[in-house]
Amino acid sequence: MSLSRREFMQLLAAASAAGMALDHRDALAASAGAGERLYDVPGFGNVSFLHFTDCHAQLTPVYFREPSMNLGVGGAAGKAPHLVGEALLKHFKIRPGTAQAHAFSYLDFAQAAKTYGKVGGFAHLATLVKRLRSGRPHAWLLDGGDTWQGSATSLWTNAQDMVDACKKLGVDIMTSHWEHTFGAKRVQEIVEKDLKGHMEFLAHNIKTTDFEDLVFKPYTIREMNGVPVAVIGQAFPYTPIANPRYMVPDWTFGIQEDHLQKMVDEVRGKGAQVVVLLSHNGMDVDLKLASRVSGIDAILGGHTHDGMPAPTVVKNPGGQTLVTNAGSNTKFLGVLDFDVRGGKVQGYQYKLMPIFANLLPADADMQAFIDGVRAPYKARLEEKLAVTEDLLYRRGNFNGSWDQVICDALIDVKGADLCFSPGVRWGTSLLPGDTITMEALMDQTAITYPSTTLNEFTGAQIKDILEDVADNIFNPDPYYQQGGDMVRVGGMQYAIAPNERMGQRIQNMRLKGKPVEADKTYKVAGWASVQEGVKGEPVWDVVAGHLRARKVVKGVKINTPTLVGMKGNPGMAA
Repeated sequence: MSLSRREFMQLLAAASAAGMALDHRDALAASAGAGERLYDVPGFGNVSFLHFTDCHAQLTPVYFREPSMNLGVGGAAGKAPHLVGEALLKHFKIRPGTAQAHAFSYLDFAQAAKTYGKVGGFAHLATLVKRLRSGRPHAWLLDGGDTWQGSATSLWTNAQDMVDACKKLGVDIMTSHWEHTFGAKRVQEIVEKDLKGHMEFLAHNIKTTDFEDLVFKPYTIREMNGVPVAVIGQAFPYTPIANPRYMVPDWTFGIQEDHLQKMVDEVRGKGAQVVVLLSHNGMDVDLKLASRVSGIDAILGGHTHDGMPAPTVVKNPGGQTLVTNAGSNTKFLGVLDFDVRGGKVQGYQYKLMPIFANLLPADADMQAFIDGVRAPYKARLEEKLAVTEDLLYRRGNFNGSWDQVICDALIDVKGADLCFSPGVRWGTSLLPGDTITMEALMDQTAITYPSTTLNEFTGAQIKDILEDVADNIFNPDPYYQQGGDMVRVGGMQYAIAPNERMGQRIQNMRLKGKPVEADKTYKVAGWASVQEGVKGEPVWDVVAGHLRARKVVKGVKINTPTLVGMKGNPGMAA
């Protein structure tokens, strides 16, 4: 006798109440049944936005582990987005052990990933976009940037695959960050040729270095259901610091708070009844910005990869602003609806939906496009380098297991004492038993300045480097947080006190059990130098050679620093 879906769901509920464990097939079936509700967002109001950000060029479904460490300092301690695991679930009232809990937290990641499958992929994203637009034909699709970088095919096609994918997806408006690592000339070429007539590229805070002229449109105003609506673009403020300055030599960036207020006042003066900031600041910066700039109804944010199930409401002199962040890797799609009457926003509805590839069928047209893009590179992408017996991931304040693999390879191949690897947030995850393909390695390393290096630094210089990066991450003023996550360190152990002042955070540096001496010289391997003219073998070739020789990755020892003064912080696993 077969069970109806309703009867099956009742059986699962009864089993759960009785304390019976469900195997992965049962859980997946339950999720499939709940999938319709997961993506059922009834219409609300008359102004709508769909928002994704930081997809990092991932066209196909992936695994992506959320962080087990996302520390908040100063006024951000203990508040979203600096909540992980059980603290995050409790704050947002998400039931443990559910598909939602898996999407938004690192908890039991490997087993849950086997149960619920991969996330994201543009073909599955396209299906959800079309589904939501069928009930919201007026909705604008906004792309928060970090779209053209992060995969092998994006690097090898000079970003063309992602440009074409976004056009096919129906993106209306975008802003930027890693896009600029393809160089100013390439960005302008895409904006002026490929995007023209398809989508608007907005950035009020990118100006020329000579006369401070705007390089791109700062905002757009259009009518949606008869309501004048404005979107202002905010590119990543610290692009020339976090990435090579020589790639954008004639442009300035920055937060430019005063100019943003001017733009808000300008669009309001032109009749805009809804104002949205499409931002790539990072959530902490957006929270501060929202408290100081008046007249913005919502900030749809990116950069920090925080998947926030609900917006934070920030009060300011002009009223209030909703601040959101929509995760990364096409793992989520946000929908924000406003009810606008009498020239003002009267209410809102927001939902951030995880994109489970098993619960959303692939859009046939988009899938055919993706298959065509990947076809010329198929053999190269699928090259088997090794097999991992460990869970490999990156995202978090400090080393992830993928970062450790890269550091270990560079130390071994370069004959270094220690290694620095950039604290970038992008990079997909692999489950125990997965094959490490060239594509998986490129997901961790695909940048336009991949040269590996071997330098000699004194112990004092090593400490200065770490102190400088730590201040970028843990400065209590968000406007001075200019980096990604903490630089990954291989070979050397250290302690860090995030709440201390500049120069006092890095402590007890040790190498092979001995203290690192201030005046002694050490060999330091690295990659992704932002300095111009750096020569060296690309990092993917170095690591690929190491993996081919090793064949199996297991027992990765993650070099996490000793944390000082962080006990009880809900931004780290207990």
